Amino acid sequence: MNIENAKAQMRKGILEYCTLSILHKRDLYTSDIIKALKENDLIVVEGTLYPLLTRQKNAGLLQYRWEESTQGPPRKYYALTEIGKVYLKELDASWSTLIKSVESIKNYK
Repeated sequence: MNIENAKAQMRKGILEYCTLSILHKRDLYTSDIIKALKENDLIVVEGTLYPLLTRQKNAGLLQYRWEESTQGPPRKYYALTEIGKVYLKELDASWSTLIKSVESIKNYK
């Protein structure tokens, strides 16, 4: 078994949830989302994040707006939609249940 592959699959599985959670507090530019993920040991590259953000936008979970930048071209800032906020709340509940289940299994006698 390849432990690095297993760890990568675990991170990949929670990336959608983590991305929405990051955007819950405020609108962010893609590089800010990547920075938050990296700071929390969920390393991701733009090539991974952009398709995820596009899928979330197409599903109605995110919206974006363009803002002028003093350091180059305009930047795309992502924000949760109302549907995205409801979806995140449901994921929060599922995450709590999952954590309890995993902890219970780890302590199973």
